[in-house]
Order: sequence, then C-alpha cells, then structure tokens
Amino acid sequence: MRIRVECYAGYRGEETPRCFWLGAKKIEVQDVLDRWMAPDHRYFKVLGHDKAVYILRHDAVSWDWDLTFYQQAGTPIDPAAS
Repeated sequence: MRIRVECYAGYRGEETPRCFWLGAKKIEVQDVLDRWMAPDHRYFKVLGHDKAVYILRHDAVSWDWDLTFYQQAGTPIDPAAS
C-alpha cells in the first residue's frame, strides 16, 4: 500500500519517518523499533501512536514509500502462521 510519509533528516542527512498517512488517517511515529537496508530499499519498523506496529519501505530510486506490514495493537504474531 502506497503511503505519504513526513521525515526528519538527522545530522547525517538520513531520512527517518516521523508520521505517515493511511488515506486520511495520520499516524504519528512514537518509536523506530528497527531499521535495515536492502540493495534498493530502506526499511523502518515503527511503533505508531495507536500502539500498532508498521513496517515502512522507502524506495531509494523512486523515493516512494510503501506499507509492507501492519500489526494491530495487542495482537501477538503467530509464528506458525508464517
């Protein structure tokens, strides 16, 4: 799902998501839980103000952002389902 993201550029110029929109709903990023890089993408696992966990993917070539994972607050991940 394509999303709109507002970022903060840190002292090294790295973009870090601060909030994003799912349609008209604005999600404030409370915490960046993890981040990692792939050859063409950067990923951010974030905790939203709604206590849900999201993984946001940033395309380094097109600069598009996508939502690649969502876990509702209070919903445990079932390892058998993966």
